[in-house]
Amino acid sequence: MAETGRSRTLLWIVIGGGAFFLFVLAVFTLVYLALHAGGEQTSLTSFGDKIGVVDLEGVIIDPGTVVPQLKKFGDDDSIKAIILHVNSPGGGVAASEEIYRAVKRLRDEKKKRVVASISTVGASGAYYISCGANKIFADNGSVVGSIGVIAQWINYGDLLRWAKLKPETLTVGAFKDTGDPTREMTPEERAYMQALIDNMYGQFLRAVADGRHVKVDDIRPLADGKVWTGEQALRLKLIDQVGDFQAAVDDTAKSVGIKGEPTLVHPEKDRKTLADLLFGDISHYVPSPEKLLEHEMGFYYLWK
Repeated sequence: MAETGRSRTLLWIVIGGGAFFLFVLAVFTLVYLALHAGGEQTSLTSFGDKIGVVDLEGVIIDPGTVVPQLKKFGDDDSIKAIILHVNSPGGGVAASEEIYRAVKRLRDEKKKRVVASISTVGASGAYYISCGANKIFADNGSVVGSIGVIAQWINYGDLLRWAKLKPETLTVGAFKDTGDPTREMTPEERAYMQALIDNMYGQFLRAVADGRHVKVDDIRPLADGKVWTGEQALRLKLIDQVGDFQAAVDDTAKSVGIKGEPTLVHPEKDRKTLADLLFGDISHYVPSPEKLLEHEMGFYYLWK
């Protein structure tokens, strides 16, 4: 009898464990299917005129996601306008410039209306990109501005000396290892780096002046790295109108002749596998050869 009782208990454990496993698998399968079915909020093949919405979020490092989204909407005749929904402190100089150029191509070559709608933050590189649009919206409490350039890295030379480690570097060219974090910069190197960021700063000024339809000298007093609220930015003519995302949608629809509630189209989201859902994406933890060669020095249109 005791042996029979133990067998029944083991059987119920196996059945219960199997049922629990199937339940967990079913939950993850439903989530997986939901993510794959999400896609675009509205299909590009649906009827009627539409407004494309592209999100510009977080620190801007890689333009490889946003630029193709902009191009796709630019090439689609059913997309009558594009709203850039901005919530970013900026990012890399080159990345910001590339997205800015993509926005300008839509505006000037494709003749499509592009509107920037700044939510929480539209600073530095994100503001640079917004200046390529036909019109800029921001909420009263949005953070706008931070026109400037920053280059920053950590000098750990003292740490190496404390650890009795001696870095060895072979170069050809007097300025090849400028910014080497194991030593102090020479006065000549510092002047060289300053000239680089001065040039990038000038590019930023010209982009803002062009977008705001003013002279560079009108922007220069505002280009000291400060940020302003949306309410202040309106008075300074850094934005065109105070309003939330819905206000930007309504205004954009009206400006391109869409009657009634416009149809919004969002780019298709990245598709995830079931393994991604179960175990997560660990690629950013795995050191690729490119990551091993990364250098900390960089140039940024970034609000910090």
